Amino acid sequence: MDLFRMLSGQVGRSLRLQLMVTFAFCLAASLIFYSLSSAIFGGIKQEPVIDYESGVQRIDNAAENMAHILSDDYHHYNETEKQSPEAQALIEKQREQEFTEQVQRESSSNRYKIMVTDLSGTVIYKSPNTAETSIDIHKTIRSSMDTRRQQNLTRRQEASSLYPVTYKTKPAYLYVSGIPEPNISYKRGESPFPMVGAFILFIVLFYFVTQKKMRYIEELAGGLITIATGNLNSRVPERSDDELGSLAKNMNLMAEKLQLKIEEERRAERLKNELVTNVSHDLRTPLTLIIGYLRLLNDRNYETEQQARTYLSIAYNKSEKLNSLINDLFMYTKLTHQDIPLNKEGIALNDLLEQLLEEFVTPAEEQQVILSRHIPKEKLFVSIDVDQMIRVFENLLGNALKYSPKPGVITVSMIKEQRYGIVRIGNKADELTEQELEQLFERFFRVDASRSSDTGGSGLGLAIAKSIVEAHDGSIGVEQKDGELIFYIRLRLA
Repeated sequence: MDLFRMLSGQVGRSLRLQLMVTFAFCLAASLIFYSLSSAIFGGIKQEPVIDYESGVQRIDNAAENMAHILSDDYHHYNETEKQSPEAQALIEKQREQEFTEQVQRESSSNRYKIMVTDLSGTVIYKSPNTAETSIDIHKTIRSSMDTRRQQNLTRRQEASSLYPVTYKTKPAYLYVSGIPEPNISYKRGESPFPMVGAFILFIVLFYFVTQKKMRYIEELAGGLITIATGNLNSRVPERSDDELGSLAKNMNLMAEKLQLKIEEERRAERLKNELVTNVSHDLRTPLTLIIGYLRLLNDRNYETEQQARTYLSIAYNKSEKLNSLINDLFMYTKLTHQDIPLNKEGIALNDLLEQLLEEFVTPAEEQQVILSRHIPKEKLFVSIDVDQMIRVFENLLGNALKYSPKPGVITVSMIKEQRYGIVRIGNKADELTEQELEQLFERFFRVDASRSSDTGGSGLGLAIAKSIVEAHDGSIGVEQKDGELIFYIRLRLA
């Protein structure tokens, strides 16, 4: 039972084995049909067969029996009897009498011509129904041999048999000829129906047995055409465990991946379009202000020197903002194409973080934000490009400071976890959806699409940070916990 289940499972998982089993089943059914139909139609349509071989054999048997009578082995006698003339005469007389009786029986009942000739072919004894006085020994021997070599004799013709004998103490030939009696038998008739019927049965059975699989193949082909036309939501049924089922599974997987890829490309295209719009707006706004204030200065359209310096300060600040935006775009492009080499060096991550936090103390106090530090005393050394990693931490701290409620708290902590150092930066923030959390590190993404460069940056800061961290074989992520948005960076320790 277990063997049957194992074989059934193997056949169910292999289309090739299924076709082999189907072919064997149809062939066996066709052979059985051929055998049965051949027996039925052969019995109905019988053909008579006339065979003279048995008649020829009877003639030869009769000749052999008479030759045996004339042979020396037919009568057994001792040496004394053999040397006695009287005994030999008596034996010869008995032999001739028995031979004569046998000739009369065969010639009268079977109408055989029986002759005894000397070595030259002259007849020295013959049956009453024989008129020949001599025969051609050479020709007779050839005819007898030809008759014996022939098989399945179907033509009525005279057959003969020739044996060397001793007749009246002299060497002679016994010649027996006659017309063989026919033997009528019946053989089964041949009809094309069994062969044609078996062939048709094989085709019909194979068609119906494989029809389900062929419909499934057609269904897969139709599903593939549907997917090829652009309907990536379409799926083909997975109805078997064999190669067709595997094909259906791969087709569905292909459609799913294509759908995800297209959706990702569409989302990237949408974000890119948003970036172009935002960057165009962000570039145009400061440029308009810069040009406007510089025109006022150029036209000396100001009342006091203090007002002129104010105009100049505004133009300068907007230029700085414009330069920062262009630098972000340039940096992201280079990171995306991995054109920036990393100048790694060993450094204590604790010291780097402490130094950065000291730089953010004054801006935080000005915005009524407290920096809460939880940094261990144990030195955690990492191999990093210091300038690039500073950019990452500055971006995260700057975002936390910008979007934290005022007054508020920014929590910065660092722990060692196995062979990694993990830095967490968290602050109170509005709760984000799961989709927004997943998209935070995507290029050109802003939580609030209405933000401009004046309020929300270019939308490239976190994407740049992620590229830098991953270039260091690290990881960066975000999570929400108790109304707090926490970013974490995971770096391998040196």
